[in-house]
Amino acid sequence: MKRSIVAVFSLLLVFSLALGALAQERVVTMMGVWGGQELEAFQEVMAAFTAKTGIKVQFEGTRDLPTLLQTRIAAGNPPDVAAIPGPGAMKEYVDQGALVDLNKVLDAKLLAEDINDAWIELGTYKDGFYALTFAADIKSLVWYRPDQFAAKGYNIPTTWEEMEALMDQMVANGDTPWAIGLESGAASGWPATDWIEDIMLRTAGPEVYDQWVNHEIHWTDPRVKEAFEIFGKIARSSDYVYGGPTTVLATNFGDSVSELFTDPPRAMMHRQASFITSFITDANPDVKIGEDVSFFGFPMIKPEHGNPMLGAGDMIAQFRDNPEAAEFMNFLASAEAQEIWVNRLGKLGTNNKIDPAAYPDDLTREMAELLNSADVFRFDGSDSMPAAVGSGAFWEGMLMYVGGEDLDDVLEYIDSVAEESY
Repeated sequence: MKRSIVAVFSLLLVFSLALGALAQERVVTMMGVWGGQELEAFQEVMAAFTAKTGIKVQFEGTRDLPTLLQTRIAAGNPPDVAAIPGPGAMKEYVDQGALVDLNKVLDAKLLAEDINDAWIELGTYKDGFYALTFAADIKSLVWYRPDQFAAKGYNIPTTWEEMEALMDQMVANGDTPWAIGLESGAASGWPATDWIEDIMLRTAGPEVYDQWVNHEIHWTDPRVKEAFEIFGKIARSSDYVYGGPTTVLATNFGDSVSELFTDPPRAMMHRQASFITSFITDANPDVKIGEDVSFFGFPMIKPEHGNPMLGAGDMIAQFRDNPEAAEFMNFLASAEAQEIWVNRLGKLGTNNKIDPAAYPDDLTREMAELLNSADVFRFDGSDSMPAAVGSGAFWEGMLMYVGGEDLDDVLEYIDSVAEESY
């Protein structure tokens, strides 16, 4: 009898210990698209979080995140946290009731002191704050070689009028102003959409830009057409862009910047996001970022709209309301987490208390300061639109337009897709 009682108590003890061990193991699940260097950097972020809190992060990577995430939401089994494509996706998830309001999750002092209003605004919808911008890329940048500008007497333009005068000066001097590449596999055309977005912000202003992104105005609107025409004057001209439209359509976006580094240079300027530095150094290992190549901001076009900042970013949302997910979101919002990410990738953090020394070089520090001092920031328009429009008809329409098709026909085509998609 005693032996039986001892055996029972032993089993109960083992069972209770097992339950205790399970209770003590705290886990947060996350879904994202990162691979390669980005995933390696994020693994360091996750490891730092686990070391600090004891909470493990189970990361699930997928290249088709929208489809898989939507399937999981429909099944009632979403991850705790997920990286999402942008504000457009955020709004769709909020409308489904799938997201947790981060105002109830993130530390109030952190939100008030460490995150600028532009980032709060970007993640706000229907009176809630639903997406944290973990890091960002500036897109409103023009890259150039300071030595070439100095040697040829070219001045940095601050207005579009000055830019047009500079382009004509370059042509008269036998130089080609721009290098542009729109080829990107299945995503071909997206670099041209960035041009349209930057121009729209400066010709129509951020409020009209928002209306356009939300399809509250038509693609055939004169203000949209004006942006396309300004871009077309460059991209459809063999004088203003290296190789003319044929080369623009055939050249990979990451390769096109190399035209600045031939001897002599085949082009003088390249408009691209902050991430282009990795493409420059991969193809030209001897080039020193910040010395051999630098940037200036995309010039103001209409003074009343100033110089808004266009960009993209890594947005992260919380899908399950639990303590582990809340702790993870607070960590991702912190300078500590973002310093790991920006140091490894040259991305730009959104926490304004990041130690500037975390950035890999002076030029990236400059970009981070520019980004976090911007009064107006707008997320990449094509990433904020429904996929059929933003990464479908808009991309395709840019290829059609640069290829020589009539602009009115192109805009009517994109608008017809938008009418069915919103």
